[in-house]
Amino acid sequence: MTEGIPAGGKGALYIGGAWRPPSGGEYVRVVDPSTGETLGEAPVASADEASAAVDAAAEAEERWGATPGHDRARLLRAVADRLLADRETMARLIASEVGKPIVDARVEVDRAVGVYRFAAEEIRHLGGESFPADAYERPAGNESRFLFTVRDPIGVVVAIGPFNFPLNLLSHKVAPALAAGNPVVAKPTSAAPFTATRLAEHFDAVGLPAGVLNVVVGPGRSVGNALVEHPRTRLVTFTGSTEVGKGIAERAGRNAKRVILEMGGMDPFVVLADAPLEVVVPAAARGIFSYSGQVCTASKRLLVEESIADRFARALADRARSLRVGPALEESTEVGPLIDAGAVDRMEELVADARARHAEVLAGGARPAGPSGGSFYAPTVLDHVPEDARVARDEPFGPIAPILRFRALEDAVRIANATPYGLQAAVYTRDLARGFALAKRIRAGGVHLNDPTNLRWDALPFGGVKESGLGREGLRYAMQEMTEIKLISVNFGTPS
Repeated sequence: MTEGIPAGGKGALYIGGAWRPPSGGEYVRVVDPSTGETLGEAPVASADEASAAVDAAAEAEERWGATPGHDRARLLRAVADRLLADRETMARLIASEVGKPIVDARVEVDRAVGVYRFAAEEIRHLGGESFPADAYERPAGNESRFLFTVRDPIGVVVAIGPFNFPLNLLSHKVAPALAAGNPVVAKPTSAAPFTATRLAEHFDAVGLPAGVLNVVVGPGRSVGNALVEHPRTRLVTFTGSTEVGKGIAERAGRNAKRVILEMGGMDPFVVLADAPLEVVVPAAARGIFSYSGQVCTASKRLLVEESIADRFARALADRARSLRVGPALEESTEVGPLIDAGAVDRMEELVADARARHAEVLAGGARPAGPSGGSFYAPTVLDHVPEDARVARDEPFGPIAPILRFRALEDAVRIANATPYGLQAAVYTRDLARGFALAKRIRAGGVHLNDPTNLRWDALPFGGVKESGLGREGLRYAMQEMTEIKLISVNFGTPS
Protein backbone atom coordinates (compact mmCIF):
# COMPACT_ATOMS: atom_id res chain seq x y z
CA MET A 1 0.00 0.00 0.00
CA THR A 2 1.37 3.42 -0.98
CA GLU A 3 1.99 5.63 2.05
CA GLY A 4 -0.72 8.29 2.31
CA ILE A 5 -3.50 6.00 1.11
CA PRO A 6 -5.78 4.98 4.01
CA ALA A 7 -5.73 1.43 5.33
CA GLY A 8 -8.22 -0.57 3.30
CA GLY A 9 -7.69 1.78 0.37
CA LYS A 10 -10.94 3.70 0.81
CA GLY A 11 -10.87 7.47 1.01
CA ALA A 12 -13.17 9.66 3.09
CA LEU A 13 -14.85 13.05 2.93
CA TYR A 14 -13.72 15.84 5.28
CA ILE A 15 -16.69 17.93 6.39
CA GLY A 16 -16.92 20.19 9.42
CA GLY A 17 -13.62 18.93 10.84
CA ALA A 18 -14.66 15.26 10.72
CA TRP A 19 -13.85 12.38 8.37
CA ARG A 20 -16.81 10.44 7.06
CA PRO A 21 -17.54 7.82 4.42
CA PRO A 22 -19.91 8.76 1.58
CA SER A 23 -23.51 8.33 2.69
CA GLY A 24 -24.38 6.33 -0.40
CA GLY A 25 -21.45 3.99 0.05
CA GLU A 26 -20.24 4.70 -3.48
CA TYR A 27 -16.57 4.68 -4.45
CA VAL A 28 -14.61 4.87 -7.72
CA ARG A 29 -11.24 3.30 -8.48
CA VAL A 30 -8.11 5.42 -8.34
CA VAL A 31 -5.73 4.02 -10.95
CA ASP A 32 -1.96 4.40 -11.24
CA PRO A 33 -1.53 5.50 -14.88
CA SER A 34 2.00 4.04 -14.95
CA THR A 35 0.79 0.50 -14.30
CA GLY A 36 -2.97 0.42 -14.71
CA GLU A 37 -3.19 -0.99 -11.18
CA THR A 38 -5.72 0.18 -8.58
CA LEU A 39 -4.24 2.36 -5.83
CA GLY A 40 -7.43 2.68 -3.81
CA GLU A 41 -10.95 3.99 -4.00
CA ALA A 42 -12.16 7.59 -3.97
CA PRO A 43 -15.39 8.39 -2.13
CA VAL A 44 -18.24 9.72 -4.24
CA ALA A 45 -20.07 12.44 -2.36
CA SER A 46 -23.73 13.23 -2.94
CA ALA A 47 -25.19 16.65 -3.66
CA ASP A 48 -26.49 16.63 -0.08
CA GLU A 49 -22.98 16.05 1.26
CA ALA A 50 -21.67 18.89 -0.90
CA SER A 51 -24.35 21.11 0.63
CA ALA A 52 -23.40 19.91 4.11
CA ALA A 53 -19.80 20.93 3.42
CA VAL A 54 -20.93 24.41 2.40
CA ASP A 55 -23.12 24.65 5.50
CA ALA A 56 -20.12 23.73 7.67
CA ALA A 57 -18.01 26.39 5.94
CA ALA A 58 -20.77 28.98 6.30
CA GLU A 59 -21.02 28.23 10.01
CA ALA A 60 -17.29 28.94 10.35
CA GLU A 61 -17.36 32.02 8.09
CA GLU A 62 -17.77 34.78 10.67
CA ARG A 63 -15.39 33.19 13.17
CA TRP A 64 -12.64 32.62 10.61
CA GLY A 65 -13.06 36.07 9.08
CA ALA A 66 -12.58 37.60 12.53
CA THR A 67 -9.47 35.52 13.28
CA PRO A 68 -6.47 37.87 13.52
CA GLY A 69 -4.27 37.86 10.47
CA HIS A 70 -1.19 36.82 12.42
CA ASP A 71 -3.04 33.70 13.62
CA ARG A 72 -4.09 32.82 10.06
CA ALA A 73 -0.49 33.33 8.96
CA ARG A 74 0.80 31.09 11.75
CA LEU A 75 -1.46 28.23 10.64
CA LEU A 76 -0.44 28.62 6.99
CA ARG A 77 3.25 28.57 7.89
CA ALA A 78 2.68 25.49 10.06
CA VAL A 79 1.08 23.68 7.12
CA ALA A 80 4.01 24.67 4.92
CA ASP A 81 6.41 23.20 7.49
CA ARG A 82 4.45 19.94 7.64
CA LEU A 83 4.34 19.66 3.84
CA LEU A 84 8.09 20.14 3.68
CA ALA A 85 8.63 17.41 6.29
CA ASP A 86 6.22 15.17 4.35
CA ARG A 87 7.79 15.98 0.98
CA GLU A 88 8.68 12.49 -0.15
CA THR A 89 5.34 10.92 0.77
CA MET A 90 3.44 13.73 -0.93
CA ALA A 91 5.61 13.46 -4.04
CA ARG A 92 5.14 9.69 -4.27
CA LEU A 93 1.38 10.12 -3.90
CA ILE A 94 1.35 12.64 -6.76
CA ALA A 95 3.51 10.38 -8.93
CA SER A 96 1.32 7.35 -8.22
CA GLU A 97 -2.05 9.07 -8.64
CA VAL A 98 -1.42 11.16 -11.75
CA GLY A 99 1.74 9.71 -13.30
CA LYS A 100 3.95 12.76 -12.83
CA PRO A 101 7.65 11.80 -12.89
CA ILE A 102 8.89 11.66 -9.30
CA VAL A 103 11.54 14.32 -9.90
CA ASP A 104 8.83 16.74 -11.05
CA ALA A 105 6.45 15.67 -8.28
CA ARG A 106 9.02 16.72 -5.68
CA VAL A 107 9.21 20.13 -7.34
CA GLU A 108 5.42 20.38 -7.12
CA VAL A 109 5.55 19.79 -3.37
CA ASP A 110 8.28 22.40 -2.98
CA ARG A 111 6.17 24.91 -4.90
CA ALA A 112 3.15 24.20 -2.69
CA VAL A 113 5.28 24.82 0.40
CA GLY A 114 6.16 28.20 -1.07
CA VAL A 115 2.53 28.98 -1.88
CA TYR A 116 1.49 28.66 1.78
CA ARG A 117 4.45 30.73 2.92
CA PHE A 118 3.74 33.42 0.32
CA ALA A 119 0.08 33.49 1.39
CA ALA A 120 1.05 33.95 5.04
CA GLU A 121 3.30 36.88 4.11
CA GLU A 122 0.69 38.52 1.88
CA ILE A 123 -1.74 38.84 4.80
CA ARG A 124 0.39 41.79 5.91
CA HIS A 125 -0.26 43.54 2.61
CA LEU A 126 -4.00 42.87 2.31
CA GLY A 127 -5.02 46.42 3.11
CA GLY A 128 -6.96 49.27 1.62
CA GLU A 129 -6.05 52.88 0.90
CA SER A 130 -6.93 56.31 2.22
CA PHE A 131 -8.30 59.27 0.25
CA PRO A 132 -8.05 63.06 0.80
CA ALA A 133 -11.72 63.81 1.41
CA ASP A 134 -11.19 67.56 1.13
CA ALA A 135 -10.17 67.11 -2.51
CA TYR A 136 -13.81 66.44 -3.36
CA GLU A 137 -16.26 69.33 -3.55
CA ARG A 138 -19.30 67.19 -2.83
CA PRO A 139 -20.83 66.09 -0.59
CA ALA A 140 -20.52 69.14 1.63
CA GLY A 141 -18.41 68.88 4.77
CA ASN A 142 -15.54 66.85 3.34
CA GLU A 143 -13.07 69.06 5.20
CA SER A 144 -14.06 67.15 8.35
CA ARG A 145 -14.05 63.65 6.96
CA PHE A 146 -11.52 60.87 6.70
CA LEU A 147 -12.04 58.26 3.95
CA PHE A 148 -10.43 54.87 3.64
CA THR A 149 -11.10 51.40 2.30
CA VAL A 150 -10.75 47.97 3.85
CA ARG A 151 -10.93 44.51 2.31
CA ASP A 152 -13.48 42.13 3.78
CA PRO A 153 -13.49 38.38 3.16
CA ILE A 154 -15.89 37.52 0.35
CA GLY A 155 -17.35 34.44 2.06
CA VAL A 156 -17.33 30.73 1.32
CA VAL A 157 -14.94 29.88 -1.53
CA VAL A 158 -15.34 26.80 -3.72
CA ALA A 159 -11.96 25.48 -4.90
CA ILE A 160 -12.11 23.02 -7.81
CA GLY A 161 -8.72 21.54 -8.69
CA PRO A 162 -7.36 19.66 -11.75
CA PHE A 163 -5.51 16.35 -11.99
CA ASN A 164 -2.24 17.64 -13.40
CA PHE A 165 -1.06 19.58 -10.31
CA PRO A 166 -3.21 17.99 -7.60
CA LEU A 167 -1.32 19.65 -4.75
CA ASN A 168 0.06 22.93 -6.08
CA LEU A 169 -2.93 24.12 -8.10
CA LEU A 170 -5.36 23.18 -5.33
CA SER A 171 -3.09 25.07 -2.94
CA HIS A 172 -3.21 28.10 -5.25
CA LYS A 173 -6.91 28.22 -4.41
CA VAL A 174 -6.96 27.12 -0.77
CA ALA A 175 -4.02 29.21 0.48
CA PRO A 176 -5.15 32.69 -0.67
CA ALA A 177 -8.75 32.00 0.35
CA LEU A 178 -7.76 31.05 3.89
CA ALA A 179 -5.25 33.89 4.08
CA ALA A 180 -7.96 36.38 3.14
CA GLY A 181 -10.28 35.06 5.88
CA ASN A 182 -12.55 32.87 3.77
CA PRO A 183 -13.58 29.28 4.58
CA VAL A 184 -13.17 26.80 1.74
CA VAL A 185 -14.90 23.81 0.26
CA ALA A 186 -12.37 22.01 -1.93
CA LYS A 187 -13.35 19.57 -4.66
CA PRO A 188 -10.20 17.84 -5.88
CA THR A 189 -10.15 15.63 -8.92
CA SER A 190 -11.33 12.06 -8.41
CA ALA A 191 -8.08 10.96 -10.08
CA ALA A 192 -6.01 12.23 -7.12
CA PRO A 193 -8.17 12.30 -3.97
CA PHE A 194 -5.47 11.04 -1.63
CA THR A 195 -3.12 13.95 -2.31
CA ALA A 196 -5.92 16.36 -1.36
CA THR A 197 -7.01 14.46 1.74
CA ARG A 198 -3.42 14.23 2.99
CA LEU A 199 -3.24 18.01 2.65
CA ALA A 200 -6.42 18.23 4.74
CA GLU A 201 -4.81 15.97 7.34
CA HIS A 202 -1.97 18.48 7.67
CA PHE A 203 -4.44 21.34 8.18
CA ASP A 204 -6.28 19.28 10.77
CA ALA A 205 -3.01 18.54 12.59
CA VAL A 206 -2.06 22.22 12.94
CA GLY A 207 -5.43 23.08 14.51
CA LEU A 208 -7.38 24.71 11.70
CA PRO A 209 -10.87 25.27 13.17
CA ALA A 210 -13.60 22.87 12.11
CA GLY A 211 -15.42 23.88 8.94
CA VAL A 212 -12.76 26.28 7.69
CA LEU A 213 -11.52 23.70 5.17
CA ASN A 214 -13.75 20.94 3.81
CA VAL A 215 -12.93 18.35 1.13
CA VAL A 216 -15.54 16.56 -0.97
CA VAL A 217 -14.93 14.36 -4.01
CA GLY A 218 -17.40 13.57 -6.75
CA PRO A 219 -18.65 14.34 -10.26
CA GLY A 220 -19.00 17.90 -11.43
CA ARG A 221 -22.56 17.37 -12.62
CA SER A 222 -23.74 16.61 -9.07
CA VAL A 223 -21.18 17.66 -6.47
CA GLY A 224 -19.68 20.53 -8.47
CA ASN A 225 -23.03 21.99 -9.46
CA ALA A 226 -24.30 21.75 -5.89
CA LEU A 227 -21.28 23.71 -4.66
CA VAL A 228 -21.56 26.39 -7.34
CA GLU A 229 -25.31 26.84 -6.90
CA HIS A 230 -25.46 26.75 -3.10
CA PRO A 231 -26.75 30.13 -1.84
CA ARG A 232 -23.92 30.49 0.70
CA THR A 233 -20.98 30.13 -1.70
CA ARG A 234 -19.70 33.48 -2.97
CA LEU A 235 -16.71 32.70 -5.23
CA VAL A 236 -15.68 29.73 -7.35
CA THR A 237 -12.04 29.26 -8.30
CA PHE A 238 -11.49 26.59 -10.93
CA THR A 239 -8.73 25.11 -13.08
CA GLY A 240 -9.76 22.79 -15.90
CA SER A 241 -11.21 22.68 -19.37
CA THR A 242 -12.79 25.65 -21.07
CA GLU A 243 -16.02 23.75 -21.59
CA VAL A 244 -16.44 23.03 -17.88
CA GLY A 245 -15.28 26.53 -16.93
CA LYS A 246 -17.92 28.12 -19.12
CA GLY A 247 -20.59 26.01 -17.42
CA ILE A 248 -19.36 27.15 -14.01
CA ALA A 249 -19.35 30.78 -15.11
CA GLU A 250 -22.92 30.46 -16.38
CA ARG A 251 -24.20 28.93 -13.14
CA ALA A 252 -22.25 31.36 -10.98
CA GLY A 253 -23.41 34.34 -13.04
CA ARG A 254 -27.06 33.49 -12.51
CA ASN A 255 -26.45 34.03 -8.79
CA ALA A 256 -24.07 37.00 -9.08
CA LYS A 257 -21.10 35.01 -7.80
CA ARG A 258 -17.52 35.85 -8.58
CA VAL A 259 -15.30 33.40 -10.47
CA ILE A 260 -11.59 32.87 -11.07
CA LEU A 261 -11.26 30.56 -14.05
CA GLU A 262 -8.00 29.13 -15.38
CA MET A 263 -8.98 27.18 -18.46
CA GLY A 264 -7.54 25.81 -21.70
CA GLY A 265 -4.75 27.09 -23.88
CA MET A 266 -3.08 26.62 -27.25
CA ASP A 267 0.10 28.37 -26.21
CA PRO A 268 2.29 29.35 -29.20
CA PHE A 269 6.08 28.93 -29.09
CA VAL A 270 7.43 31.30 -31.75
CA VAL A 271 10.95 30.79 -33.13
CA LEU A 272 12.43 33.57 -35.26
CA ALA A 273 15.23 32.90 -37.72
CA ASP A 274 17.98 34.47 -35.60
CA ALA A 275 17.19 32.39 -32.49
CA PRO A 276 20.05 30.17 -31.23
CA LEU A 277 18.84 26.61 -31.84
CA GLU A 278 21.19 25.17 -29.22
CA VAL A 279 19.10 27.09 -26.67
CA VAL A 280 15.71 26.92 -28.35
CA VAL A 281 15.46 23.18 -28.97
CA PRO A 282 15.99 22.09 -25.33
CA ALA A 283 13.59 24.84 -24.21
CA ALA A 284 10.98 23.70 -26.71
CA ALA A 285 11.33 20.10 -25.52
CA ARG A 286 10.76 21.23 -21.92
CA GLY A 287 7.79 23.33 -22.92
CA ILE A 288 6.18 20.50 -24.89
CA PHE A 289 7.08 17.25 -23.16
CA SER A 290 7.27 18.16 -19.45
CA TYR A 291 4.71 16.01 -17.65
CA SER A 292 3.80 14.52 -21.04
CA GLY A 293 2.36 17.84 -22.20
CA GLN A 294 -0.44 17.68 -19.62
CA VAL A 295 0.07 21.28 -18.54
CA CYS A 296 -2.22 24.19 -19.36
CA THR A 297 0.81 26.31 -20.26
CA ALA A 298 2.57 23.64 -22.33
CA SER A 299 3.95 24.79 -25.69
CA LYS A 300 1.20 23.40 -27.88
CA ARG A 301 2.03 24.99 -31.26
CA LEU A 302 5.55 25.61 -32.56
CA LEU A 303 5.55 28.54 -34.97
CA VAL A 304 8.92 28.46 -36.74
CA GLU A 305 10.28 30.87 -39.32
CA GLU A 306 10.65 29.02 -42.63
CA SER A 307 14.38 29.61 -43.15
CA ILE A 308 15.35 27.59 -40.04
CA ALA A 309 12.37 25.24 -39.84
CA ASP A 310 14.13 22.19 -41.33
CA ARG A 311 17.06 22.40 -38.91
CA PHE A 312 14.78 23.06 -35.94
CA ALA A 313 12.45 20.17 -36.79
CA ARG A 314 15.29 17.66 -37.17
CA ALA A 315 16.93 18.75 -33.91
CA LEU A 316 13.65 18.62 -31.98
CA ALA A 317 12.87 15.16 -33.36
CA ASP A 318 16.30 13.95 -32.23
CA ARG A 319 15.64 15.39 -28.79
CA ALA A 320 12.22 13.77 -28.57
CA ARG A 321 13.62 10.35 -29.45
CA SER A 322 16.26 10.68 -26.73
CA LEU A 323 13.78 11.27 -23.89
CA ARG A 324 13.28 8.32 -21.55
CA VAL A 325 9.65 7.23 -21.31
CA GLY A 326 8.88 5.22 -18.19
CA PRO A 327 6.92 4.76 -14.96
CA ALA A 328 6.53 7.87 -12.84
CA LEU A 329 8.25 6.47 -9.76
CA GLU A 330 11.50 5.67 -11.59
CA GLU A 331 14.10 8.36 -10.94
CA SER A 332 15.38 8.32 -14.55
CA THR A 333 11.96 8.87 -16.16
CA GLU A 334 11.70 12.06 -18.20
CA VAL A 335 8.28 11.46 -19.80
CA GLY A 336 5.71 9.53 -17.81
CA PRO A 337 2.27 8.25 -18.72
CA LEU A 338 -0.83 10.17 -19.70
CA ILE A 339 -3.60 10.29 -17.13
CA ASP A 340 -5.66 7.45 -18.62
CA ALA A 341 -6.28 5.29 -21.68
CA GLY A 342 -8.75 7.80 -23.09
CA ALA A 343 -5.99 10.40 -23.28
CA VAL A 344 -3.84 7.97 -25.29
CA ASP A 345 -6.73 7.35 -27.67
CA ARG A 346 -7.02 11.10 -28.16
CA MET A 347 -3.31 11.37 -29.10
CA GLU A 348 -3.81 8.68 -31.74
CA GLU A 349 -6.80 10.52 -33.18
CA LEU A 350 -4.93 13.84 -33.36
CA VAL A 351 -1.90 12.29 -35.06
CA ALA A 352 -4.10 10.37 -37.53
CA ASP A 353 -5.90 13.60 -38.44
CA ALA A 354 -2.57 15.42 -38.96
CA ARG A 355 -1.27 12.60 -41.14
CA ALA A 356 -4.44 12.71 -43.21
CA ARG A 357 -3.71 16.41 -43.82
CA HIS A 358 -0.17 15.57 -45.04
CA ALA A 359 1.74 16.42 -41.87
CA GLU A 360 4.99 14.51 -41.50
CA VAL A 361 5.73 12.44 -38.38
CA LEU A 362 9.40 12.99 -37.50
CA ALA A 363 9.37 11.26 -34.10
CA GLY A 364 6.95 9.17 -32.09
CA GLY A 365 3.43 9.04 -33.42
CA ALA A 366 2.54 5.82 -31.59
CA ARG A 367 2.45 4.07 -28.24
CA PRO A 368 6.04 3.27 -27.19
CA ALA A 369 7.30 -0.30 -27.26
CA GLY A 370 8.82 -0.13 -23.76
CA PRO A 371 6.49 0.28 -20.76
CA SER A 372 3.47 -2.02 -20.62
CA GLY A 373 0.27 -1.78 -18.64
CA GLY A 374 0.23 2.00 -18.39
CA SER A 375 -1.15 4.89 -20.44
CA PHE A 376 1.95 5.83 -22.42
CA TYR A 377 2.41 7.72 -25.68
CA ALA A 378 5.76 8.45 -27.28
CA PRO A 379 7.00 12.06 -27.49
CA THR A 380 5.87 13.08 -30.97
CA VAL A 381 7.08 15.72 -33.43
CA LEU A 382 4.92 16.63 -36.44
CA ASP A 383 6.23 18.87 -39.21
CA HIS A 384 4.43 20.76 -42.00
CA VAL A 385 1.25 20.82 -39.92
CA PRO A 386 -1.52 22.80 -41.63
CA GLU A 387 -3.45 25.38 -39.66
CA ASP A 388 -6.70 23.46 -40.02
CA ALA A 389 -5.34 20.26 -38.43
CA ARG A 390 -7.07 19.36 -35.19
CA VAL A 391 -3.76 19.34 -33.30
CA ALA A 392 -3.29 23.00 -34.30
CA ARG A 393 -6.78 23.99 -33.13
CA ASP A 394 -7.79 21.69 -30.24
CA GLU A 395 -5.76 21.57 -27.05
CA PRO A 396 -3.98 18.18 -27.20
CA PHE A 397 -2.92 17.96 -23.54
CA GLY A 398 -0.35 15.38 -24.49
CA PRO A 399 3.24 14.94 -25.75
CA ILE A 400 2.71 16.20 -29.30
CA ALA A 401 4.77 18.96 -30.92
CA PRO A 402 3.08 20.34 -34.08
CA ILE A 403 5.37 22.56 -36.17
CA LEU A 404 3.65 25.29 -38.20
CA ARG A 405 5.90 27.26 -40.54
CA PHE A 406 5.64 31.00 -41.33
CA ARG A 407 7.49 33.49 -43.53
CA ALA A 408 6.49 36.94 -42.24
CA LEU A 409 5.95 38.28 -38.72
CA GLU A 410 2.39 39.13 -39.70
CA ASP A 411 1.77 35.44 -40.31
CA ALA A 412 3.25 34.54 -36.92
CA VAL A 413 0.93 37.00 -35.18
CA ARG A 414 -2.09 35.81 -37.13
CA ILE A 415 -1.42 32.12 -36.39
CA ALA A 416 -0.64 32.82 -32.73
CA ASN A 417 -3.95 34.65 -32.27
CA ALA A 418 -6.03 32.32 -34.45
CA THR A 419 -7.51 30.21 -31.64
CA PRO A 420 -10.13 31.15 -29.01
CA TYR A 421 -7.43 30.81 -26.34
CA GLY A 422 -4.89 33.19 -24.87
CA LEU A 423 -3.05 31.79 -21.88
CA GLN A 424 0.71 32.14 -22.42
CA ALA A 425 3.13 32.49 -25.32
CA ALA A 426 6.87 32.36 -25.95
CA VAL A 427 9.07 34.18 -28.48
CA TYR A 428 12.70 33.23 -29.13
CA THR A 429 14.98 35.73 -30.86
CA ARG A 430 18.25 37.61 -30.39
CA ASP A 431 16.51 40.77 -31.65
CA LEU A 432 14.62 42.05 -28.61
CA ALA A 433 13.00 44.84 -30.62
CA ARG A 434 11.29 42.24 -32.83
CA GLY A 435 10.55 40.15 -29.75
CA PHE A 436 8.85 43.03 -27.94
CA ALA A 437 6.89 43.89 -31.07
CA LEU A 438 5.55 40.34 -31.19
CA ALA A 439 4.88 40.24 -27.44
CA LYS A 440 2.71 43.35 -27.68
CA ARG A 441 0.61 41.88 -30.50
CA ILE A 442 0.10 38.34 -29.20
CA ARG A 443 -3.09 38.14 -27.16
CA ALA A 444 -2.20 36.20 -24.02
CA GLY A 445 -2.12 36.56 -20.27
CA GLY A 446 1.67 36.22 -20.33
CA VAL A 447 4.37 36.35 -22.99
CA HIS A 448 7.92 35.12 -22.31
CA LEU A 449 10.84 36.30 -24.41
CA ASN A 450 13.54 33.63 -24.68
CA ASP A 451 11.84 31.38 -22.13
CA PRO A 452 9.28 28.61 -22.72
CA THR A 453 5.55 29.02 -22.28
CA ASN A 454 5.30 26.93 -19.13
CA LEU A 455 6.95 29.41 -16.78
CA ARG A 456 4.96 30.51 -13.75
CA TRP A 457 5.87 32.59 -10.72
CA ASP A 458 3.61 31.48 -7.88
CA ALA A 459 3.46 34.92 -6.26
CA LEU A 460 2.84 36.89 -9.46
CA PRO A 461 -0.34 37.38 -11.53
CA PHE A 462 -1.29 34.40 -13.66
CA GLY A 463 -4.27 33.87 -15.94
CA GLY A 464 -5.50 34.03 -19.49
CA VAL A 465 -7.52 36.14 -21.90
CA LYS A 466 -10.34 35.17 -24.25
CA GLU A 467 -11.48 31.62 -23.48
CA SER A 468 -8.41 30.82 -21.40
CA GLY A 469 -9.66 32.44 -18.25
CA LEU A 470 -11.28 35.08 -16.09
CA GLY A 471 -9.57 36.76 -13.15
CA ARG A 472 -6.03 36.14 -11.93
CA GLU A 473 -4.26 33.73 -9.66
CA GLY A 474 -0.98 34.51 -7.90
CA LEU A 475 -1.19 34.99 -4.15
CA ARG A 476 -1.72 38.74 -3.76
CA TYR A 477 -3.89 38.93 -6.87
CA ALA A 478 -6.04 35.96 -5.89
CA MET A 479 -6.52 37.44 -2.42
CA GLN A 480 -7.72 40.67 -3.97
CA GLU A 481 -10.22 38.70 -6.07
CA MET A 482 -11.35 36.89 -2.90
CA THR A 483 -12.13 40.03 -0.93
CA GLU A 484 -14.68 42.83 -1.17
CA ILE A 485 -13.64 46.49 -1.04
CA LYS A 486 -15.55 48.50 1.54
CA LEU A 487 -15.38 52.31 1.76
CA ILE A 488 -15.54 53.73 5.29
CA SER A 489 -16.01 57.43 6.03
CA VAL A 490 -15.37 59.04 9.42
CA ASN A 491 -16.84 62.46 10.22
CA PHE A 492 -14.60 63.95 12.89
CA GLY A 493 -16.31 67.34 12.84
CA THR A 494 -19.88 68.24 13.71
CA PRO A 495 -22.05 65.29 12.66
CA SER A 496 -24.27 66.18 9.69
